[in-house]
Amino acid sequence: MPRFPSAFRCLQNPIFLQLYLAQTVNLIGDALSWVGIALLSFELAGQGSGALLAGLLTVRVTAFVVLSPIAGVIADHCDRKKIMITTHLARMVIISLFPFATQIWQIYLIVLLLNIFYAFFTPTYTATIPLVTTAGERPKAIALSSATYQLLSVIGPALAGSVAAFIGLRSVFFLDGLTFLIAAILIAVLPKQLMVGEHQSVVHQGPSFLQSILTGTQCVWLDLFIRYALILQFITALAGASILVNTVGYVQGILNLGKAEYGWVMAAFGIGATITSLILGSLQHRISLTNLITCGAVLISLALLPANQSGLNTLLLLWAIAGMGQTLVNVPTQTLIAERVTVEVQGRVYGAHFAWSHLWWAFAYPIAGLSSSLVPQSTFFYTSIICLLLFILAYSLLSRHRREQDIKGLWHEHMHTHENDHEHYHRHGQTLVHSHIHFHTVD
Repeated sequence: MPRFPSAFRCLQNPIFLQLYLAQTVNLIGDALSWVGIALLSFELAGQGSGALLAGLLTVRVTAFVVLSPIAGVIADHCDRKKIMITTHLARMVIISLFPFATQIWQIYLIVLLLNIFYAFFTPTYTATIPLVTTAGERPKAIALSSATYQLLSVIGPALAGSVAAFIGLRSVFFLDGLTFLIAAILIAVLPKQLMVGEHQSVVHQGPSFLQSILTGTQCVWLDLFIRYALILQFITALAGASILVNTVGYVQGILNLGKAEYGWVMAAFGIGATITSLILGSLQHRISLTNLITCGAVLISLALLPANQSGLNTLLLLWAIAGMGQTLVNVPTQTLIAERVTVEVQGRVYGAHFAWSHLWWAFAYPIAGLSSSLVPQSTFFYTSIICLLLFILAYSLLSRHRREQDIKGLWHEHMHTHENDHEHYHRHGQTLVHSHIHFHTVD
């Protein structure tokens, strides 16, 4: 087997390699989807396409927030290979409906269906990385997946736009469907099932299913370090939303530059994130995950502080630093969950985390829009101040309780039996067998 550079060494794992290739093809398809949707929105809504796209993004985030915790429960009890194949094939069919859409309500419906299955795929894929990698491979695998996501977020839209111009708007959706089919085939040929246990093929029903949904959220908020990381992700959402929403107005409205310069600035943000993702696999062995997350929140918050007084060259540097900061928060958080949660409940925790982190963006986008209306000349400055104040509060809470909770261990699902004479009252005096989340310490 050929030797890979350090950042790509995890690709020597053949199962992760196939998953990674499937995810890369999936991301190319996602870029094609949203460029095609943007062009189709303009074709149907004209000058109202901006409002239409905002509505479609709201539908996307809502689907993630509502369905991701459910997806996590299913991922912990079913064959993840089948889940990912099903979601790819379903999206292949759904995306192929776009060429026949002639009404705005049809666009909303198709986007809703598309993102229902996307909400099931992403947490399942994220939770599968720790399942198929070793402890040494895991940080590099998570970092490489993030780097690929960041890179394709930069070059994907330009590539998709060129493809759309060459083959036509309607045809781009059929090409997109082909990418989902290829991704499904790559996962289908994996040599074995991807399950967390041999006897967990049936999803719990009734109250136990609801309890399983809550398990992920309980773990996210009960664990001091995961909770700290999630709060810092709110900071990166505020800063990131301000960058995404307000950069175009600053570059073209205040600096009086053009679309090309706006593209350069946003590319700098993506490139900073991509490069950081590539080197994180090595850094996570040398620096604690919590310290990396802390540095990331500080970087993205400080990057916005002087932005309203910056010219193009300085803004390029600041947005590259902001991209670095966002990655330093988001990627180590994925590894932190893998290190502090046992594999049997990782699907639920990743699903809950995916929902909460996207809920932050649902709050952050309106805040960014409001700040651009209230303080258009200083929106980055005031966003930075808010982010820094939130960081100081979060870090002080971490420092206060860190010593008592800085212990090695794993969150796992603990089975528990309540007998008839148990001190709690149960209806009809029956014996109850249930499970709850529990932190198991190790020496």
